[in-house]
Amino acid sequence: MTPNFQFQLASVANQIETALERLLPHPVGEQAVVAKAMRYAVLGGGKRLRPFLVVETARMIGGNIESALTVGSALECLHVYSLVHDDLPCMDDDDLRRGKPTVHKHFGEAIAVLAGDGLLTHAFGLLGEETAHPDSRIRAKLVCELAQKGGVSGMIGGQVIDITVSETDRDEDLITRLQEMKTGALIDFAVRAGGLISGADEMTLNALSGYARDMGLAFQIQDDILDVEGDAALMGKAVGKDENLGKATFVSLLGLEKAKEMAKGLGEQAKGHLAPFGEKAQTLKDTVDFVLQRQH
Repeated sequence: MTPNFQFQLASVANQIETALERLLPHPVGEQAVVAKAMRYAVLGGGKRLRPFLVVETARMIGGNIESALTVGSALECLHVYSLVHDDLPCMDDDDLRRGKPTVHKHFGEAIAVLAGDGLLTHAFGLLGEETAHPDSRIRAKLVCELAQKGGVSGMIGGQVIDITVSETDRDEDLITRLQEMKTGALIDFAVRAGGLISGADEMTLNALSGYARDMGLAFQIQDDILDVEGDAALMGKAVGKDENLGKATFVSLLGLEKAKEMAKGLGEQAKGHLAPFGEKAQTLKDTVDFVLQRQH
């Protein structure tokens, strides 16, 4: 990982924070509480990895960064909606997110559900704005791809598998497919969106998807590793939860050392997909190292 990477990650995170501050609904009227809950969920924390990938992919290919910030903000809204809903008592029942009380703990369950709904809806509204891209055909493509990646064949489908399939019925193939849907789908959208707004052709989009697939799986394996080895204070959420619940993870199925080896191998494969971009891909390669070395 090059010395400049952490600075670049923080710089884009600040740009995304500024964009979200402007683009999120402001509390007005009798419904102000739901806007407050949406802003509470989104602002003031998080690595902003998915919007970072939108921005840096666009930068690599030569796209417009302002468009990338809008698209990245839309993606972050959809991502955070999924976190708000995942934290609910009927799902993962978590009390902490990004080091502070979860939305349902702070605002109550009903407002948390509606805040998540609001963020999901707002995401598609942002993609429809001309600031996302001046070409309406590209905007429509972005909307359709995010609907697919965030829907039944993507993130939501992965979540359904996660809560309905018995832990004893899970093998490596199933949890790989589950995580490609639940985690990898939005990472795939991030890099493809950066390509789409930059005029990438189908061959380029396919290379980006290969990168996203391998990095997304490496990201999830590292999550499983951190649930065993991580520090709750650094992570801003409870650790050891998967083991306590008897969940089938890459660590429980493969063992800690083999899971680490698998994540490392996927990281190398992810970098390999970036070969056509040469030195311009250094930041995306550094992102793979960041994913594998992160402590939270």
